Amino acid sequence: MYKWGYVVRNVADAADPPRAARYQVQVWTPEELRAFFGSTKEDRHGALWFVYAATGMRRGEALGLRWEDVDLKRNELHVRRSLVTVGHTVVETEPKTASGFRTIGIDTATVAQLKQHRAAQHQDRLLAGPAWTDSDAVFSDELGQTLHPNNVGAAFRSAVRKTSLPRIRLHDLRHGWATMALMQGVPAKVASQRLGHSSVAFTLDTYSHVLPEMQIDAAERVAELFHQPSEDVGS
Repeated sequence: MYKWGYVVRNVADAADPPRAARYQVQVWTPEELRAFFGSTKEDRHGALWFVYAATGMRRGEALGLRWEDVDLKRNELHVRRSLVTVGHTVVETEPKTASGFRTIGIDTATVAQLKQHRAAQHQDRLLAGPAWTDSDAVFSDELGQTLHPNNVGAAFRSAVRKTSLPRIRLHDLRHGWATMALMQGVPAKVASQRLGHSSVAFTLDTYSHVLPEMQIDAAERVAELFHQPSEDVGS
């Protein structure tokens, strides 16, 4: 109406729209994470939980991995697609932004997990015989079919309930990686690129709760380079 000149002002401009409550990031400590891995080492999805925690990948990104995206000799994963749900239907999509397409370096423990997982998947293939679906999915069901993201979320909640650990969401494993990375001194730009964020500013805003401790640690590290104990001054 305002655009067409029927009213002299847009009353909506005076409104204060409600703001969505910001989710408070919940993460496990390294000790709690180790306890979870200990309780799920025989879990069918154990390798998947490990990859989430060790890479910071989004739920759909890990489920969209194919073995052609995995280079265990160079210790790299290539993010090229994601599995998302539309209603209850699984749809394969490309990353929304250029930063979503990325290569993630993985540590030797993750490489070992993936090798063990590939061997277990090979056994599934032998047992399934002609019923096997050759999807090339890294994480698949007993017949080789891709996993439904909603079912994976439910499986994670079930695994957590079997422990005495604080209840967190599957997505919080991603938050946990980012938090630990920043606390360990990983440059924000490197963490941002690994997470597939559109900007470093978004990464720092999302994990602003980590910054105060990082500031103190930075102050101590720099001071160590030039600080002398008071008794040594002037000696």
